Amino acid sequence: MNTLKWLFCNVDTQYDFVSPQGKLYVKNAELLKPVWQKLTLLAKKHALRVLNTADYHFPDSQELSDTPDFITSFPPHCMANTKGAELIEETRPENPLVINWDKPFSADMATIANHRNFLIRKDAFDVFKGNPYTEKLIKILSPERVIVYGVTTNVCVNDAVVGLANRGIKVLVVKDAIKELPNIPLPFENWQKIGVELIHYKEIPRLLK
Repeated sequence: MNTLKWLFCNVDTQYDFVSPQGKLYVKNAELLKPVWQKLTLLAKKHALRVLNTADYHFPDSQELSDTPDFITSFPPHCMANTKGAELIEETRPENPLVINWDKPFSADMATIANHRNFLIRKDAFDVFKGNPYTEKLIKILSPERVIVYGVTTNVCVNDAVVGLANRGIKVLVVKDAIKELPNIPLPFENWQKIGVELIHYKEIPRLLK
């Protein structure tokens, strides 16, 4: 299969979510480190582009609260210029083109073509709403299929999945490489309705042949 139009999407695999010592730890997320590392290495092996998303907040971020409901608001996490905002070692991109939500982004197509990894920092659950340049990058990369993994299934992963699917892109979610938060409904039924496919990691090498 021609993989030139494939894109991996690594959603928010950051210290504050994955580490048990993180500011907004997702229970058992660290157990996914081995499969996340496999995905990172697989993308490198096949020279596939990887869109890495990351929460990157300042104290006045709209989703942060001292009295969070853990549905639409959360305690401070992934604060700018802190260890908690960094991607974990297993998914850390090599030489990424960093696209900040709060700074101008004017990279031309040649610059983008010279990168395999992209890091989109965002200030909202939804990568399309949390960074004004996500739309531009997706249009330039113009993927036909995107393989999505990361945290959390029912918040930021869901927003990325739905956003990509709504833009006419075939989305495949690695179901053994995602983890959810409690108390928020799971999106699987809706994913099925919009044509999202759930796959296991072990299926991906075969798809890339």
